[in-house]
Amino acid sequence: MADTVKKVVLAYSGGLDTSIILRWLQDKYGCEVVTFTADLGQGEELAPAREKALKAGVKPENIFIDDLREEFVRDFVFPMFRANTLYEGQYLLGTSIARPLIAKRQIEIANLVGADAVCHGATGKGNDQVRFEVSYYALKPDVKVIAPWREWEFEGRPALLEYARAHGIEIAKGKEQQAPFSIDANLLHTSSEGLVLEDPDVETPDIVTKRKDRRTITPEEAPDKADVVTLAFERGDLLAIDGKKMKGHELLAELNRLGAKHGIGGLDLVENRYVGMKSRGYYETPGGTILWHGHRAIESLTLDRGAMHLKDELMPKYASLIYNGFWWTPERLMLQAAIDASQGSVAGEVKLKLYKGGVRVAGRSSPYSLYSKKLVGFDEAGGYNQADAEGFIKLNALRLRILAERDKRRGKNE
Repeated sequence: MADTVKKVVLAYSGGLDTSIILRWLQDKYGCEVVTFTADLGQGEELAPAREKALKAGVKPENIFIDDLREEFVRDFVFPMFRANTLYEGQYLLGTSIARPLIAKRQIEIANLVGADAVCHGATGKGNDQVRFEVSYYALKPDVKVIAPWREWEFEGRPALLEYARAHGIEIAKGKEQQAPFSIDANLLHTSSEGLVLEDPDVETPDIVTKRKDRRTITPEEAPDKADVVTLAFERGDLLAIDGKKMKGHELLAELNRLGAKHGIGGLDLVENRYVGMKSRGYYETPGGTILWHGHRAIESLTLDRGAMHLKDELMPKYASLIYNGFWWTPERLMLQAAIDASQGSVAGEVKLKLYKGGVRVAGRSSPYSLYSKKLVGFDEAGGYNQADAEGFIKLNALRLRILAERDKRRGKNE
């Protein structure tokens, strides 16, 4: 099998695990390794990844570090939020939505450099292996996929560390012992999982919620004074904050700042993984939480009832497709087309009050509003004849009256 791989594109962070994977690929497959590091707004310094790859023997022309923040927000985050997407009623899918973009860029690089394989560092227990690999095959059907955690012989962290020391791989201070939890981060969110979070009956500990690199503070730490922020939407996408237009990734970064200030977006969640087990994690999505409330509010004003209710019915299916890694499938594209078709008039401004972990609507307006004060008001008819409701009610109740009459006859016969 090893001699079938000539060049592989590795999703590479420069951390200990992917550094071990890089050397393992060189040893096991004897192949040329191309490293790809994606800047998705995770907040880490990415330059060291280049130096580590060079030190490991990767050719300079085989090191790719790409800023994908704008593409991430424009082509993945915003389309997902047009659907008001929530997985299992709570999760804003911050990790899930990043994987198809990373996979897409890996395949693009593979085509660019003539690689015949791609490699990821996801374990055999989680969802990410599915998200990466289904995307790979959808975009390059004949690609060879290498998943080290399903292949290598290491049985735990001590063996990995021994391998690292034997091959001169730098082990950062504090990495000798297993971290108390793992973190995945991008511009939309951070997710914390494992070890100290594995007992769902224990509250998320301070080591997670109050760590130095946290994305949001707790509501208890938030200021006692609320802020009101105005979000402007156009065709369902965020256009400006407080009248200031910015690029998509800049808008999301600003929402993150505002949300973090007010302790918004922390979530302790037990979810159902695609592979069949339940997992518990702590998610921080401050900007996404504000964006979700804002988009929902402008839709409430501008979407027809039938369209809005249909979107609400489609959303759980759409969310599951993203969670389970099926971004590049025909069914997701079909649902996206339907969702996007509903967004033409989803435009206007929403005022949101941010306070102690909460987001409340403080006003909304749109040039395409379907709200009619004349129709809904108590003081004037506005062209609505209240007597018309009688026929509507009787027609809807007709089948129930027929059923009641039948049950009355049946009761007498019994």
